[in-house]
Amino acid sequence: MNESMVIELGQQTLYTILILSAPMLAVGLLIGLAVSIFQATTQIQEATLAFIPKIIGIFASIVIFGPWLLSVIINFTAGLFNNMSSFIQ
Repeated sequence: MNESMVIELGQQTLYTILILSAPMLAVGLLIGLAVSIFQATTQIQEATLAFIPKIIGIFASIVIFGPWLLSVIINFTAGLFNNMSSFIQ
């Protein structure tokens, strides 16, 4: 296994992590933005107000995107196992 293979594997790993975390991060960002706008318009300055909607939204996004997330991680893991012989030299 040479340096270019290690770098390529690291790039694929980071890309997979970003793809897997993107739906939850986007939902959390949108819910946080909506709660912040609500707090600004009503002038409710409660710091803990955003936590429950974010938790519910992120859990719902995991349920909705779960099959897709599972297929992405299974494809990545299968690719690792299929190329195991090229990693060991």
